[in-house]
Amino acid sequence: MATTTHPQNRDARRRAAGSVLLVAALFGLICIACAGASHPSAGAMLSAPAENDELDGRDERQLPTNRPTVEAAFLRESYTPGDVAGLVIWTSGRKVSLQVFHAGTEERRMRARDVMLGTPVTPSRQVGDVHKGRRISVPVGNWPSGLYFAKLVTRSGVRVGYAPFVLRPSRLGEHRVAVVLSTMTWQAYNFHDDDHNGSLDTWYAGQKHARLARPYENRGTIPHYKYYDEPFLRWLIATGRDVDYLADADVDRSSTTGRALASAYDLIVFPGHHEYVTTHEYDAITAYRNLGGNLMFLSANNFFWRTVNAGNVMTRTAKWRDLGRPESALIGVQYFGNDAGEHRGAWILRDTPAARWIFAGTGLGRGSQFANAGIEADETTPSSPRGTQILGAIPNLFGTGHDAQMTYYETSRGAKVFAAGAFTLAGSVWWPDVHQMMENLWARLATDHNHA
Repeated sequence: MATTTHPQNRDARRRAAGSVLLVAALFGLICIACAGASHPSAGAMLSAPAENDELDGRDERQLPTNRPTVEAAFLRESYTPGDVAGLVIWTSGRKVSLQVFHAGTEERRMRARDVMLGTPVTPSRQVGDVHKGRRISVPVGNWPSGLYFAKLVTRSGVRVGYAPFVLRPSRLGEHRVAVVLSTMTWQAYNFHDDDHNGSLDTWYAGQKHARLARPYENRGTIPHYKYYDEPFLRWLIATGRDVDYLADADVDRSSTTGRALASAYDLIVFPGHHEYVTTHEYDAITAYRNLGGNLMFLSANNFFWRTVNAGNVMTRTAKWRDLGRPESALIGVQYFGNDAGEHRGAWILRDTPAARWIFAGTGLGRGSQFANAGIEADETTPSSPRGTQILGAIPNLFGTGHDAQMTYYETSRGAKVFAAGAFTLAGSVWWPDVHQMMENLWARLATDHNHA
């Protein structure tokens, strides 16, 4: 988010609105349960009401649940099969067990926001009593690329902690589609008090820096994971889409050039809120697009801040548009505002050449309402690529006269770029219409071979 308003200063009206939304969401979940909906397959899930009815985002920070935990964090954002990952303990715990899970494989929705679900890929391992600073070696198996987490539990079962990491492929291009997880933005929105001095360690709480390789609040769960990330991960796995998962650090490697990406991938997907990127990541993705690589942005407020990393310390230095590189020149749209999630709405579809195939099979057309979104929003600018099509818009979303715009454009080199323009298609991918639209996009963007 671009705003720095602290969530504890929100007024009672916003809290009341949040309570109404929560009640509505719980009612929807009860109805689903009564109908016997479960998620063993894509078909079963698509019968359920959309999950983004309960999307968070009204505040930048999810206030911690404060349930007892064992805090830990991996030293790196990602690992490859065969690595030995370093897990550092941040708090003490007695008679602790450790087990690694593959996230997104679960067949049921998450209920609590301070848990992570998945299937185990290792047996439970006893690591004994732990204390702050202890380092535990975690062998990484020959598992599929994806998001994984270590789960730590005390023998009593009272204290539970999660430590996520990305398992990247052994080489770029093991699959022709890459999904880049917004690991730097996750940490920017991590309000963890690293040194327990009462000051939250992120620039959203007045600090100059934020850090990587530290535990998340809420027992270690990624901020807003339940709403923004988990539904899309689960959809990818349930629908049999084998992809390469990358962290920001993987795209920031000097060897990850635009040409290397273009050789490896037909499509790169940014499913989440990808606000913070380094210069190298911006350069590599732009060069990939320029070589004909396809891009899909499923949220909003992407590539907004230039971020400099020194070791595990992140510093945001300037907005890319203020550096002469407006993000709309790459994405098609760029951030214009948020209202902490108070207003949401449906995209009103337009009749454009791309809209006809993107929404084929949904029964929707010009003037139809599509999905429901808000929280943060993007719009086209004079820097948007020539020929950018506005597929639909959420009119005057925040009452400021600006529309949240969903866009698509193609380049002379054959690149195809889609942008949602609001939070979040990734989080609502189980809506039947959104699922069909994603199927259409995937079929077109993931199978083209445009690269030079």
